[in-house]
Amino acid sequence: MLLEKRPFGATADGTPVTAYTLTSPSGCKAEVLDYGVTIRAILVPDRTGKLVDVALGYDTLQEYADHDGSMGATVGRFANRIAKGQFTLGGVDYQLAVNNGPNHLHGGLLGFERQVWRVEETETALRFTLVSPDGQDGYPGTMTTTVEVSWQGDATLELKYRATTDRDTILNLTNHTYFNLNGQGDILGHQLTLSADRYTEGDSDCLPTGRLLPVADTAMDFRAERALGDAIHSEEDCVRLYGGYDSNFVLSGTPAAVLRAPESGISMTVTTDQPGVQVYTSNSLTPRAGKGGAAYGLHSGVCLETQHFPDAIHHPEWPSCVLRAGEVFESFTRFAFSAK
Repeated sequence: MLLEKRPFGATADGTPVTAYTLTSPSGCKAEVLDYGVTIRAILVPDRTGKLVDVALGYDTLQEYADHDGSMGATVGRFANRIAKGQFTLGGVDYQLAVNNGPNHLHGGLLGFERQVWRVEETETALRFTLVSPDGQDGYPGTMTTTVEVSWQGDATLELKYRATTDRDTILNLTNHTYFNLNGQGDILGHQLTLSADRYTEGDSDCLPTGRLLPVADTAMDFRAERALGDAIHSEEDCVRLYGGYDSNFVLSGTPAAVLRAPESGISMTVTTDQPGVQVYTSNSLTPRAGKGGAAYGLHSGVCLETQHFPDAIHHPEWPSCVLRAGEVFESFTRFAFSAK
C-alpha cells in the first residue's frame, strides 16, 4: 500500500489537520482526513479505466467545519437519532445534546466528526484513535475508539471499528460518505439492491416507531435491483416524510447492499457485520460547491450507513447498542468496487 500525506489546514484552535491518501496495488485511491476520520475522496476506475472520484467532499477544512450533513465523516458516539436526547442506563438518567429538532443526532454538538484523531501509520493501514472523555456530549464513560482504514486487495476499501469504555455506555458507529458512482450529477439513476425484507418505520422526526414493516409492495422494496429514482417521489410516508429515502433497513443477508451506476459502469458491493443500513439520498443537501467547484445539491449522493438501529436504546427487543465496561466492540464494513 502506497501512503502519501499533505497538510489540510487547521482547526479553529490551531490544531493541524492532515489528509492521507492510501493507494491500492491496482491504483485505487482513498483520501482520508484525521479530522473526523473523514473520507474526502475515493477514486476507482470506470468501465473505460478512467479514475472517477465517487465520494462527495470539499476543497477546504473550513467547508467541512461550516457545513452540516456529516460529509464523509465517521459518526459517533451514537450515529442517527436518540429521542429527546434522553436514555436510562444502569438506573441512571442521561441527557445528551439536542441538535436535531427535539432529538439528538450523530453524537451531538461535537461528536466524533469535529475532532482531530491521532493517527498511526502501519504497513497496510491507517489507524485512527480518539479518546472521548466521560461526559462529552453527555455520554457516560471514557470511550476509546479506533477506526482502521485500508485497501483489501485491489479495490475493496475496508473500515474496521473497535471501542472500549471504562463505564457502561451506548455506541453506534458508522461512516457518512455520500456516494455518487458517476462522480457528478444526481443519483436517481443509480441501481440499488438490499438484503432487507423489513425496515424500521419512522415518524415525522425520522425516529423509529418501534414497528418493523415489510418492504414488499412498497417504495422500500430493493430486494431486486431498482433505480433510486423509481419511487423517491412516492406519496408513501416512508419517503414522502423525508423528501426521499432516509430510513434504516433491517439486514437479512449478505451482501448488505449493491449500488450500481449504469452510466459509468461502476458497482459498489457493501458487506458488514452490523444489523442495519441507513439509506439516505441527500434530501437535505442544499445547493453548494463541492470539490473542484462541482455543483452539489438535492440527491447528489447516497449514503449507505451501516449501523445499529436508530434510537435502539429505547427498543430493548432490537440488537443491543450498549457497550459494557471491560467489553470490546468490534465491527467492519467493506466497500468493494468493480466496473463493467
